[in-house]
Amino acid sequence: MKKVRKRLRERLKNVIFASSNSISLLLKTYNVKRHRTSLKDLADELGVSIATVSRALRNSHEVGEEMREKVKDLAKKRNYRPNPFAQSLRKESPKMIGVVLPNLVTHYYAAVLDGIEEKARQQGYSVFSSNSHENHNLEEEAIDTFISLHVEGIIACLAQDTVDYSHFQEIHDMGIPLVFFARTCLPEMFSQVVANGDEAAYEATMHLIEKGSKRVAFVGGPSHLDMVTRRKHGYLEALREHRMPIDRDIIVCDKIDFDIARNNTIKLLQSDNPPDAILAFNDILTLGAFDAIKSLNLRIPQDVAIIGFTEGNTAEFTSPKLSAIMDQAREQGVKACELLLRNIAGDTKIYREVVPMILKIRESSDKSLVP
Repeated sequence: MKKVRKRLRERLKNVIFASSNSISLLLKTYNVKRHRTSLKDLADELGVSIATVSRALRNSHEVGEEMREKVKDLAKKRNYRPNPFAQSLRKESPKMIGVVLPNLVTHYYAAVLDGIEEKARQQGYSVFSSNSHENHNLEEEAIDTFISLHVEGIIACLAQDTVDYSHFQEIHDMGIPLVFFARTCLPEMFSQVVANGDEAAYEATMHLIEKGSKRVAFVGGPSHLDMVTRRKHGYLEALREHRMPIDRDIIVCDKIDFDIARNNTIKLLQSDNPPDAILAFNDILTLGAFDAIKSLNLRIPQDVAIIGFTEGNTAEFTSPKLSAIMDQAREQGVKACELLLRNIAGDTKIYREVVPMILKIRESSDKSLVP
């Protein structure tokens, strides 16, 4: 009897094991069948962009006949089916725009996005945002995704390592409306919303000099960014006006990163001829420089005065309170969305909107107030 029970138990285990394998195989098969070939899948396999695949499937003259045939053959082989959701948006009520941001966790970009969303909502549009994390490849992926979703337009700010603009050139060639804000490129192709960073930097540097600073350093981001170029230009103009020597050793343009800014500032302040004032490019670099000064037990502004480009009220909560050049970030977002909506409606004119910045003087920049 015991032998019979043992044989039954073994058979039951085999049945359960076989059933489990069958179920697992079915699930795997289901998942394989369930995966739909996307434009990205076709693009990756052919080694071309999503935009090229999309144009080829639409028989666009912008794609050569040979490539059109390759795309169509692969689409048929992979059983590609267009996204019905995207198609319905395209055919019925196009109410979707995409936004590419370099760093959504900062107050500046969050405020810009808030302005975009408010204006878009008023016009019945939904906003899809993507964070490039200051990475060129992620920026390209975001653009490709928006193309796949058939957004009606895109608002973008360049990642700090973007030096190749071909993906934006492609957007232009496809006729998709796009507006840049803050960090821009290809001004002959796209409208842009910027701040008057050159004038603001000039005004801030003049203030530092007039309030007792003798040697003003500039801590900036990557030199290839037009935003950095504009602000550095204003800084240099103020030095020239006061006939102060331009010392390239105290002009540091590097990656936009808190730790890098902090380390660069420490090197400046520990050099043989240190600056007694700092103009910092944005909020991340400003806080890095501020922390560096504090870490060396230097007094602000007696030993080192500082003004930073920053957004929001965080500057009020430092000790001493930080003088700041403030973007009207939300207004920039509203303006960018307004320009995009004009473009979507058929206005092909290229605009350049300048939103003025506000210099807020607090305690960190005025040496004359210190006994």
